[in-house]
Amino acid sequence: MLTRRTAMQSVAVGSAGLASSTFVAIGRAADSLGSIAAAHACLYGCAASTFELQNAEFASLLAREPRILVAEYEMKRTALQPHPERYDFAAADTLLRFSERKQMAFRGHTLVWHKANPPWLSDALASSRSEALLTGYIAAVAGHYRGRMHSWDVVNEALAPEDGRTDNLRNTPWLKALGPSYTDMAFHAARSADPHALLVYNDWGCEGAGAKHDRFRAATLKFLEQAKRRGVPIDAYGMQGHLQAFGAPVDQSKLRVFVDGLKALGLKVLITEHDVDDGGGPLDIAARDRAVADASRRFLDVVLDSDATIAVLTWGLSDRFLDPPDWKAALKGYNPRMLPLDAAFARKPMWQAMAASFAGRRGNQLLIRQSLLR
Repeated sequence: MLTRRTAMQSVAVGSAGLASSTFVAIGRAADSLGSIAAAHACLYGCAASTFELQNAEFASLLAREPRILVAEYEMKRTALQPHPERYDFAAADTLLRFSERKQMAFRGHTLVWHKANPPWLSDALASSRSEALLTGYIAAVAGHYRGRMHSWDVVNEALAPEDGRTDNLRNTPWLKALGPSYTDMAFHAARSADPHALLVYNDWGCEGAGAKHDRFRAATLKFLEQAKRRGVPIDAYGMQGHLQAFGAPVDQSKLRVFVDGLKALGLKVLITEHDVDDGGGPLDIAARDRAVADASRRFLDVVLDSDATIAVLTWGLSDRFLDPPDWKAALKGYNPRMLPLDAAFARKPMWQAMAASFAGRRGNQLLIRQSLLR
């Protein structure tokens, strides 16, 4: 997840295609990433936070560029349930109302995670109420938003082959309290609470080269295959898409095989948190922007080549709200350039690369069907 400064139900689609090399003219609302993606059978969206809406210029861009939003902080458990007996939906409701006014879809992130939990939860999980702490929370939150969500990240980052378990599950408080079946419980509870939303398993680490990523891809497909065999209602895989501009590159051939494996399981694919870390690169902005754009294009060209992929969301829209990684970087004048718009809200090479990837999507004359959106 990125560090920040604290502080549709339907989509109209045209059939006109763009050449994959086309760079789209800046400034025309019709040429937003959302409209380009929609014209090529995909949703584009981004994470947003309530404090960002206080910037009127940014709020206007947020109403134009994406067609689907996800809350960056406001729907994590630490925000939604600060006290065992009290829920606070105010901030999340604000973002949802914004998306609905702008005729955008909305995603829920995340119902079950081993991080971003309120301090009281650790002690509570040691009690005999531990199962209710999982399923009761899902019933309350997903029930509150029933019928208004495009999709839910039901379970987030539950796999860690390096932890040494034969089932590849991460050693989390949920696993310790409830055993391996906690993931099944979570998806069944989510289906009961919000029957028509897409239910997503969300994770990272399936894009890169090397033995570690090979093990993670294999563990992920095994986990999903076995869950589907047990009748667990998982509809889609959420591939976070956190990349590095100056680190290990995307392994396109292995990523393609992985996406094909997800499709073979009957799963849709959503890119849920895409950004490109430009740390370790030169101070020269143009060089960093080129590297970020190249990494994004290399990744998206593969995942968008599959008709299983129905959405791409970036983890934020503008660099305006990103902090330098540390004080040393700040002293050097380094500011991250990880997202489609820069700190002045201008479109960057990453925006153009994403537009070209959407426009070059195979089968781009297809219309989006309602089943892709709900």
